[in-house]
Amino acid sequence: MVLVIIRTLILFAATVIFLRIMGKRQIGQLQPYELVVIIMISELAAIPMQNTGVPLLNGLLPIFVLFTSEVTLSFIAMKSERARGVICGKPSILIENARIMESELRRLRYNINDLLEQLREKDVTDISSVEYAILETGGQLSVILKSDQRPLKPKDMSILPPQEGLPISLIIDGYIIEQNLKLKNLSLDWLKNELGMHGIKDYHQVLFACLDSEGKFFYQIRESARHKEGIK
Repeated sequence: MVLVIIRTLILFAATVIFLRIMGKRQIGQLQPYELVVIIMISELAAIPMQNTGVPLLNGLLPIFVLFTSEVTLSFIAMKSERARGVICGKPSILIENARIMESELRRLRYNINDLLEQLREKDVTDISSVEYAILETGGQLSVILKSDQRPLKPKDMSILPPQEGLPISLIIDGYIIEQNLKLKNLSLDWLKNELGMHGIKDYHQVLFACLDSEGKFFYQIRESARHKEGIK
């Protein structure tokens, strides 16, 4: 039993490490060869887990070979546009100027109901408002609306809003994120003083605190602290 647990943990760690190195893309964003590699790795890792008679190396070695193959193909696809077309395929235009490309649908064996469903997922119900609908190599549908159907943007009205940055988390679940304080050139004393101005003496009472994109201080204390202090 102990041997099975140890083998399982080793294979789990190896699989996670390989998949982490391969990247952080979601399943819907994977290229076909990447999805095949992930499926094969999971199958190969399961064999030594189930059968202790199979040497552990017999599971790890094929996984490493698949990982190396995936990294090599990704590197080739990154360096060569022609190779990328062969390995990953090319995007396909399914709608052009509000006209469904029937021949392309037949070639891809992609029916109109699938197309309408993906359009609805993009909040598009009227094909006549679509300039282009492009099926990407990962299987996602990109929709470009006609210019008069696109949402109004500030620049369309000659409005130039100020540039926004990312909110900076300062406290999460009662723990101070010191590296973020240093990033904003703020001190621990500044944070404690800011909390004190809001009547908070102990930062462990804070569930979350941050500086928003405009530099304003936002915080929320824990429910237990609110009940203790009688805060609604």
